Amino acid sequence: MSFADETPEALEQAEIARAPSFRLLRRLVKRPVAVVAVVVILVIYGAGIFAPIVSPYGFNEPDFDNRFAGLSLEHPFGTDRLGRDTLSRLIWSAQTTVIISFAAVVTGALVFGVTAGLVAGYFGGKTDAVIMRVADTLFSVPTILLLLIINSTMERRVDSLFRDVENFLGTDWIVSSGAPSYFLVFGALAIFGWVGMARLVRSQVLSLKQSVFVTAAEASGASTPRILFLHLLPNVANLLIVGITLSLGAAAVAEVGLTFLGIGVQAPHPSFGAMIFDYSGVTNVREHPQLILFPAAVISALMLSFNLLGDVLTEELSPRRR
Repeated sequence: MSFADETPEALEQAEIARAPSFRLLRRLVKRPVAVVAVVVILVIYGAGIFAPIVSPYGFNEPDFDNRFAGLSLEHPFGTDRLGRDTLSRLIWSAQTTVIISFAAVVTGALVFGVTAGLVAGYFGGKTDAVIMRVADTLFSVPTILLLLIINSTMERRVDSLFRDVENFLGTDWIVSSGAPSYFLVFGALAIFGWVGMARLVRSQVLSLKQSVFVTAAEASGASTPRILFLHLLPNVANLLIVGITLSLGAAAVAEVGLTFLGIGVQAPHPSFGAMIFDYSGVTNVREHPQLILFPAAVISALMLSFNLLGDVLTEELSPRRR
């Protein structure tokens, strides 16, 4: 069935409901806080995405004759105890954050969370009760504790699984690329990351499912998937924008925290958490403060930017502004 088979009233109502989304960008550029936050996020995430191009050195490229070097044109942020360029390690650490945060949000918040919220809100009844009880169960347990347990108990099994994949494909680069660590961390985050998004989407769908455009689509014989993903989903786009922004920040913080505790992304692959942990001792802070200052400043700027952008988006997308 095509859009032409649906009533003009349904399409008109859907367009009216989606109209605020097209004005969002124009309002954001008038908010200096939002502009600065977006620039910071784009710079850090852009550096991570293009790390192989913009990084002056490799993330594990030692220079033992240049250990603990100060700030210079050759090494703008100095070097660490192995002579590795700090700026390069920051850029490659940003790539780790990009991979894990995007993977966790896409699989957890978007795929599972949005789908669960749409289904629970539209069908209601027992379906809604089952999905929400599962969400309540996951929400009620200490998330960080379960993440610690999952990562510490599944690490060897995941590594063995990827080695089996390597043997099957006849290659030897998958494990060395750090894929098992990335998969384990974002998989664990995705298990819990869908709950908040599902609740947001469900609450909006509960109020939208009695709307004129949904009723008209049902009367015209539109299938359930079409109603969910072509009628209801575009009308929760405002919530998705805010939810994705906050989820990316939360996933990045979780990745840094897990790696700081030693159960996240494993060496030699760089991470902000590992860089902070390696130089968090009193002696290091006293003699080489830049080694912990730079990664801490980058992750702090990233988290602050996500929170500020989330606050601005929440304010701009509030129903009182429509």
